Amino acid sequence: MRALSLSCLILAAVSMSPPSHAQEPPAWVLESRAVAGQLAGSLITELTQALAESPAAAIRVCSERAPAIAAEVSAATGATVGRTAAKVRNPDNAPTDWQQRGLDYLAAQLAAGAEPAALEYTETRVVDGREVRRWMKPLMTAPLCLTCHGAALGPEVAAAVSERYPDDQATGFAAGDLRGAIYVAWGGGTKQ
Repeated sequence: MRALSLSCLILAAVSMSPPSHAQEPPAWVLESRAVAGQLAGSLITELTQALAESPAAAIRVCSERAPAIAAEVSAATGATVGRTAAKVRNPDNAPTDWQQRGLDYLAAQLAAGAEPAALEYTETRVVDGREVRRWMKPLMTAPLCLTCHGAALGPEVAAAVSERYPDDQATGFAAGDLRGAIYVAWGGGTKQ
């Protein structure tokens, strides 16, 4: 996961560049991009340090620190921020209904030829009487991501993944595949 997670997160951070739109997006979308950048930046910093040690150390960061970092960024910003995917390693990252809608949208747009850096998903809904706003950005599989998410994992990586994630689904990816998404939700209602 060493090179894999780092590459995925670096790609995510690079992809946080705003899509080109004819008009300026709403302030909450701009804030969502910034919040997602905080999560990606913090993860990249910790993964870079862990990668200097080993892929197993990077897997440990993803397992232990990634949820904590997401919780810290969420607490600091008032948003709910995290990562999700159709094929998850950590079952806590399984997509909710709205996240699945977002993943489906991102996958369809990518299949139609959209550029990942220019792609994001947004929705605004009323849930339990209050407005919620949700944003997602695709996390694409970079070549180094294949270290931990490819079809063939090295023995050290396979052992570390198996130990921490016995029900892992997040392998078999190829470079350029949609690996998952980073999301930001404002106003609660994260399930619907």
